[in-house]
Amino acid sequence: MQCDYFDAGLCRSCTLMEVPYGSQLAAKESACRTHVDASGVTWLPPVVSAEAGFRNKAKMVVGGTLEAPTLGILDPQGRGVDLQGCGLYPPSLRASFPVLARFVTRARLQPYDVPGRSGELKHVLVTQSPDGELMVRFVLRSTEALARIRKHLPWLQDELPGLRVVTANVLPEHKAALEGEREIVLTQDDTLRMSVDGLDLHLRPQSFFQTNTDVAAALYRQASAWADEAAPRSVWDLYCGVGGFALHLAGPGRVVTGIETSAEAIESARATAAEAGLAGVRFEAGDATAFALASSDVPDLVVVNPPRRGIGAELAGWLERSGVARVLYSSCHAPSLARDLAAMPSLRPARGRLLDMFPQTGHFEVLVELVRA
Repeated sequence: MQCDYFDAGLCRSCTLMEVPYGSQLAAKESACRTHVDASGVTWLPPVVSAEAGFRNKAKMVVGGTLEAPTLGILDPQGRGVDLQGCGLYPPSLRASFPVLARFVTRARLQPYDVPGRSGELKHVLVTQSPDGELMVRFVLRSTEALARIRKHLPWLQDELPGLRVVTANVLPEHKAALEGEREIVLTQDDTLRMSVDGLDLHLRPQSFFQTNTDVAAALYRQASAWADEAAPRSVWDLYCGVGGFALHLAGPGRVVTGIETSAEAIESARATAAEAGLAGVRFEAGDATAFALASSDVPDLVVVNPPRRGIGAELAGWLERSGVARVLYSSCHAPSLARDLAAMPSLRPARGRLLDMFPQTGHFEVLVELVRA
């Protein structure tokens, strides 16, 4: 992938931009095998991604001036660097950026000046569904600009016909954070439908969804295929998010329970299950470790998809002691995966697969099937 921003030294976020894609994959496969250090593991061919245009979400820092706002990143001095032409986004998503920049000027949303700690608009977060519909979130310092956003919202909806959800997120603190806790929905719709393998996953503003839709779909299909081979009657999906794994693993005669701390994500998962008519699936908001430790039951299969920190010693210890026959571990951080595997010596890696969710970087997703020895 060629990138003018990278060549000009304006953005170096894609650390592997100059590395041929085949070499990127080989290095990631090597890292997987190194961290999943066990003999007898069968490694399936990696799931490859498009090298460009694969991101479904843009996290744009707003800089510049009211008349000439930038959407992109900040340089080391805290000044805005405009990246509206970034090739990681598909053309249909990139087409929304100039419109959003004009909206910043039209609605008088003063870009936040990090060095000076002044201004209102900190970030613009844009998510695109596979059908081309959009969710736009304006991350603001306060609610001062709400009336102007509401006033000019019809213009934005006219300019972006696929716009379904618009929110204002309030982040008053001066800190390195992407968003705040308060979310104000400004449109009739409050969820974006992410169609994956025939399921409409409902994505709410603060719900997590994988950044690469095609590779995420492959991840869910692989987990479903391995689960179907084992034919479990009961499944737990811990850290379930909007229910991607749980909903794909649901089926006749199978009881699936999804656990996630985000109440918004749980509501999204319940909505999808109800629309799809999936019986035997339930979702509860709560801490994954606390749920496991408090349960008197042990399922046939556990799926874990934790954040970068991994599942941690307590949950790994419970899985080791529980007697659960199989675990599907989806990890975005190989070192934490290795640490968790070391705490579960009775659950041996049997199969693994690299899924290249993040081309041009050293990051990746890996799915590992653990079988009790």
